[in-house]
Amino acid sequence: MYKKQNSTHPVKCFKHFDNKSYAVFNSLHKQVNIGVLAITTLVFANPETLTAQAQRPTTDHTREMDGIEVMGSRVPLTQTEAARIVTVLDRKTIENAPVQSVNDLLKYAAGIDVRQRGDMGIQTDISIRGGTFDQITILLNGVNINNPQTGHYSAEFPVALDDIERIEILEGPAARTFGTSAFCGAINIVTFTDNQKHAQIQATAGSYGLGGGGLRLNLSDGAWRNQMSASYLRTDGATLNSDFDLWRAYYQGSYSTSTTDIRVQVGFTQQKYGANTFYSAKYNNQYDETARYIVSIQADSKLGWLHLAPTLYWNRTFDHYQLIRHSSNGENFHRTDVYGINLNAYFTTLLGKTSFGMETRNEGILSSALGRPMEESQYVDVPWHSGQLYKKKDNRTNLSYYLEHNILLPKATFSVGVMANQNTGYDSKFHFYPGVDIAWRPTREWKIAASWNMALRMPTFTDLYYKSPTQEGNVGLRPEETQAFSLGAQYRRPIIRTSANIFYHKGKNMIDWVMYTPEDAFHSANFELDNYGVEADAVLNFHETFGERFFLEKINIGYTYIHQKRHDDMAIYKSNYALEYLRHKFVAGITHRIWSNLSATWAFRWQDRMGNYIKYDSPSDASGTLTPYHPYALVDLRVQWRTPRYHLYVEGCNLTNHTYYDLGNIPQPGFWFKVGGSYRLNF
Repeated sequence: MYKKQNSTHPVKCFKHFDNKSYAVFNSLHKQVNIGVLAITTLVFANPETLTAQAQRPTTDHTREMDGIEVMGSRVPLTQTEAARIVTVLDRKTIENAPVQSVNDLLKYAAGIDVRQRGDMGIQTDISIRGGTFDQITILLNGVNINNPQTGHYSAEFPVALDDIERIEILEGPAARTFGTSAFCGAINIVTFTDNQKHAQIQATAGSYGLGGGGLRLNLSDGAWRNQMSASYLRTDGATLNSDFDLWRAYYQGSYSTSTTDIRVQVGFTQQKYGANTFYSAKYNNQYDETARYIVSIQADSKLGWLHLAPTLYWNRTFDHYQLIRHSSNGENFHRTDVYGINLNAYFTTLLGKTSFGMETRNEGILSSALGRPMEESQYVDVPWHSGQLYKKKDNRTNLSYYLEHNILLPKATFSVGVMANQNTGYDSKFHFYPGVDIAWRPTREWKIAASWNMALRMPTFTDLYYKSPTQEGNVGLRPEETQAFSLGAQYRRPIIRTSANIFYHKGKNMIDWVMYTPEDAFHSANFELDNYGVEADAVLNFHETFGERFFLEKINIGYTYIHQKRHDDMAIYKSNYALEYLRHKFVAGITHRIWSNLSATWAFRWQDRMGNYIKYDSPSDASGTLTPYHPYALVDLRVQWRTPRYHLYVEGCNLTNHTYYDLGNIPQPGFWFKVGGSYRLNF
């Protein structure tokens, strides 16, 4: 429980039940709010909007949402207390959205740029506030799963949508909270846990040979929680050479006592897919195959004045790439390993909440193409590929120390902290990255937040070493650095929620892949780049005011505008990532009831991307001139029948059958019909 800081009379709010016989006596002679959260969230995510659903399935509604803890600081703070504003996509949002993957879901967050190469989340680049896909931290239940080889693989999740309870999005640098890779923001996926033993089966089918299914099993008994899931999805592909096979498996377990919570998670993902022209428009028959393993164990102490939260984790990724499918031409093999130890501690005094901690993270790669050459006696066999060898390697260790203090007042929160960072891949010296966040709540409805933060990002192994006929890495790259300023306001009432935010990111040594001349290959290079932006959103929550029988559930809109400014005189002919940002992005959605348990969700997005691409009419025929990205608008629809036991849906994506490009020369699917459902059995 926690004591609310913005109320005249202290109010207790249960965030969870310990299932102890004496628990009820803790509430005697106290006003108590039960923290069962309403399904009052956006139809689709909009920046600066925060809602959450405390349990699934949801049967109760309440307007009291102050009890949930959100990421954004190194100590547990509620929405009201937090000095930063976090977007949360709750379970209801995920269930309603006309999408099949986390990657597709994030397309409807106005502040997030999702550049998709393959269908339904295959090879997706996710960025925040005009940054690049390497500049965000991806977390699974608070554990960093970023890939040091390339951010292209960071968004390969071992969990399906049915496994996810909510997704938290923090925009802006968060180095003093999540480490160096949280350069422009962080995305945390929180998986679903259930006290009810159950089994659930799921199936889906659709156009272009789409088919798949999944199974989830929950076994909970007293203090033990165990949940396992596995799923498979495949398609022939909606465009040339875009077929894929996707396997996922995930286990999460927990054990709780009166003094300690212990959580374990194990994940596996295998993707095999036609890579079209993913990495070079000169070759339209590329192929990629990845396998990823994720293991972590976390603990939280609940005894005494000092709270300890250690985390141990290991991630391994195998990557097999072919420039020409079924050919050894341009074939590469890679294996990355990440080991990490994170220890966070905090305590509470009359002066507020203080946190300190450290993280050591080792990133290593074995490769046929990336890294420094090994002696022949050190060569390592590539698993499952007889005769293939890893002949290169690299390794670096990142050490970070954290200190943060949060002052909690009835109408304000002040958070100040610093990260001291040392990396053996840089200069092995400590560099300091501070930050300050302030939130002022003049009334219960209003929240005004301001922040200033600094951050660092190391180049990926691809940035440093990759070499091909069309790309050239740079071992002399310097780490990226940024200072970011943000000012925002949020207004919340039962029927309407709206927010607006402005931000400025001052970038130093920003990394991009660029061409200097029309005949040049792409080179990884540093340059100076600033991002400015404005975000705004509004949502009407009709069910909060009129109840679930009202035919309209939600209407929302969101808009983001971004402008970039370079501060160097380097002549660049073509940028591949950093300068191809979204100038405008507009999203809108409506969810409404049709009849009884039948409902529909309509989703619309319009976006206008800056930058150009060299148009290829065929792999051997480039126009030789730059073609600008054209604005496009898409409409998606999901109609579904949902009950606590079973769920059926039909889905139409890109209803207008529009041809569009997120990256040059890689056309995205036109109209795609999908149908599916699930059945749950409690026991």
